[in-house]
Amino acid sequence: MAKAENQSEWAIKAKNVLKAELKRKGIGYRELADKLTAMGTPITEQGVNNKISRGGFSAAFFVQCFEAAGEREIRL
Repeated sequence: MAKAENQSEWAIKAKNVLKAELKRKGIGYRELADKLTAMGTPITEQGVNNKISRGGFSAAFFVQCFEAAGEREIRL
């Protein structure tokens, strides 16, 4: 498998884990954006949508989203 394909698969997995957690917690992108902004990471609802749709977000953003959702455990 080519390196780019492998990275793409991991990006998709990260995106799906994050989306599933947000859905489980009942948190939409607007609420997530508000929570992230309150934590000191200013971002709009559209910014959240773009990052998550792309799937190529940083590990820091991934952890911040879980923190904003009030979740201390990441389930893979």
